[in-house]
Amino acid sequence: MRKLFAKLHLWLSIPFGIIIALVCLTGAILVFENEIMQLCYPTRYYVEEVKGEPLPPAELMAAARKQLPDSIPINGLRVFPDPERTYQVVLPGKKAAAFIDPYTGKLTGVDDGQGFFMQTMRLHRWLLDTYKRDGSFSWGKNLVGYATLALAVILLSGLAIWWPRNRKMLHNRLKIQTRKGWFRFFYDLHVSGGFYATLLLLALTLTGLTWSFGWYRNAFYAAFGVETTAGGQEKKASPSGKNKRPAGKPDYTQWSTVLAELQSRYPRYNSITLQDGKASVSYARYGNTRGSDNYTFDPKTGEITGMQLYRDLPKSGKIRGWIYSVHVGTWGGLTTRILSCLVSLLGAIFAVTGYYFWFRKQKGKKRR
Repeated sequence: MRKLFAKLHLWLSIPFGIIIALVCLTGAILVFENEIMQLCYPTRYYVEEVKGEPLPPAELMAAARKQLPDSIPINGLRVFPDPERTYQVVLPGKKAAAFIDPYTGKLTGVDDGQGFFMQTMRLHRWLLDTYKRDGSFSWGKNLVGYATLALAVILLSGLAIWWPRNRKMLHNRLKIQTRKGWFRFFYDLHVSGGFYATLLLLALTLTGLTWSFGWYRNAFYAAFGVETTAGGQEKKASPSGKNKRPAGKPDYTQWSTVLAELQSRYPRYNSITLQDGKASVSYARYGNTRGSDNYTFDPKTGEITGMQLYRDLPKSGKIRGWIYSVHVGTWGGLTTRILSCLVSLLGAIFAVTGYYFWFRKQKGKKRR
C-alpha cells in the first residue's frame, strides 16, 4: 500500500508541481495584500494631518465627483474608524477605489483594481487566463482546479508515506536537521515540514476547490447542510423591510445621519460602506471576517427602513464568507494569517524540492 501511495505522490507531483508552486506562492503573497499596499503607498491610505472632525459624506462625495473624470461612476463611500485613515470612494470593479482625505476632501490616489495584486490574483486563480463571467470553459481555471485537486491527493498520500513504522522512526521524522548539509536539510524540510504543514495546507486546498468546480462546491455546501439553487449558487437572504432603491442620481444629503446612527450602534467596527439607499457594517475580527450587517434607508430622511443582521442569517448566507475566511487565513486574526502565508510558501517549496529529489534520483540512475 505504501508503494501505491508513493507512486500517486510522485506521478501527480510531476505534471502539476509547477502549477502548485505558482498557486501556493501567489496565495502567500495575497495574504498580506492590504499591508503591502499600505506600506508601498502610505500617502494613499493615510492623511497628512488629522484636522478636527471629518467632512460630511455629502461634501466628500461632491469633492470626489469634481476630481474624478465624469466617465467614472461612483458607487459609494467606505468609512474607517481610524482617524488617520483616508476614506475609500467605491468605484466599479472588484478592487477599484479612489482614496479621499476626510478632512480636506482631496483625493490622495486612485486604484483601478488592475495592478500587481489583481494580476497576482489572476495568476492564482486562472493562470492569467480571462475570467469567464458567463461560466464558460476556462483553461486556466480548470488547470488550477485540477492541480489543486491533485494537491489534496498529494498531501494525503504524503502523509501515508510519512507515517512511521515505530517510535524511533517517528522521532527522526519529526526533526529537521540543519547541520548535516543542504541536501539533508531540504529532505527533512520536505518530509517533516510537510507533516507539520499538511493540516492547514489541506484546509486551504479543500476550501480553494469551491472556486474551481461546481460539483465540488455543491458537495461541500451539502456537507455543511447548505442548500443550493439549480444554478449551483447558495440561497441568499435579503434585508428585511423596504428595499426600494430610488431611481436617478443618488441623494447624499442624509448619509451623515445614517453614518452617525450606525457608528452609535457599532462602537467597534472595521468599516461602514454607504451606497444609494443601502449601508453595510463590517465588524468581525475573527471567524467569518466577511460577515456584515446590512441596512436599507430612506435617502430623503436618513431613516433606516430595513436590516439583515449577520447573526440572523441562515447557514446559506454565512458559508461563502467562512470559506473565504478560512482560505485566506483571516478567521483567527493575525496568527492564522501568518500561518497561512507560511504554509503556502512551504507548499511552493515542497513542489520545488520534490522536483529536485526526482531529478537527482534520475541522474543517479543514468550514472549506473
